[in-house]
Amino acid sequence: MIVTDPLYGSFNVDKVLANIIESEPVQRLKGIHQGGASYLVNRDWNMTRYEHSLGTMLLVKHLGGSLEEQIAALLHDVSHTAFSHVIDAVFEHDQEDYHEKIYEQVIGKSDLPIILSQHGYDYEELLFDHGQWQLLEQPPPTLCADRVDYTLRDMYTYGHITKEEVTKFIADLTVVKGKMAVKTVSSAEWFVSTYFKEVIGFFMHPLNVYGYEALARLLKTALTANILTEDDFLDDDARVMAKLTASSNKDIQTQLSRLHPHVTVVEEDTHYTFHRKNKVRLIDPLVYTDGGLKPVSHLSEKAKSMINQTKEKALAGSYVKVIAY
Repeated sequence: MIVTDPLYGSFNVDKVLANIIESEPVQRLKGIHQGGASYLVNRDWNMTRYEHSLGTMLLVKHLGGSLEEQIAALLHDVSHTAFSHVIDAVFEHDQEDYHEKIYEQVIGKSDLPIILSQHGYDYEELLFDHGQWQLLEQPPPTLCADRVDYTLRDMYTYGHITKEEVTKFIADLTVVKGKMAVKTVSSAEWFVSTYFKEVIGFFMHPLNVYGYEALARLLKTALTANILTEDDFLDDDARVMAKLTASSNKDIQTQLSRLHPHVTVVEEDTHYTFHRKNKVRLIDPLVYTDGGLKPVSHLSEKAKSMINQTKEKALAGSYVKVIAY
């Protein structure tokens, strides 16, 4: 199978990866929006978990990761529910890890164990020990394939960075002793700036925050009214929305009517409609210099300042006032 990606180009992938891509659990991710509620309030914010999952797999492959790590990368988000991290707000998971809590359950009930067994893999050994894959996941603020892909993908797709900038940054990535790093301070500074745009300009954009909060409240209402169950979130966004739309519950219909791209909101920290704090996300890329690895914050005051700004803003959270529905 040839997989073509707008960021990384075309790759011929192994048969096991092709079988997994064609499986129902991975195909379901085409209907799970990466930004949760974002597509409801801005039709252009429409990136999916499927695109991100394939991209993360290809980035691991590009960096020389093993076939096993490519499989883990392809499946790292397979347990994301409808509306992605909005469900963390619904079930009050402050660490935004609901999909991780149900990961083993989702994998075990799917056809993925059979597919992997046909290719000689024990799915539990391959997928349930997340610490064995150094390229795929690393605790923040270190670079990892997951973090790099969603940042580049969102910011490129939404017009904040160019293809040339993406290509240059990817060419500057390297792996040293299993850790992802960049070869120059300038590339590290660029990625810190790009991550700042992702966290502050997109995740914490007032309209995005509004959509997230409004949808979370709507879903809580639907659960309380027994219009939805927890299992419904294992479906995709469109099917859950169809259930909500078909409901005769007036409260639900009122809340649905307020989820659209023409809502007017502003940041307002005094007379605000609601205040939201997401998980604090920071990045401090390692730079390969003088034969060793150093965080860019130790090498660049510019990067250090941007990292501190991101932290301060994230800790403060977003204060959003609704002007008009």
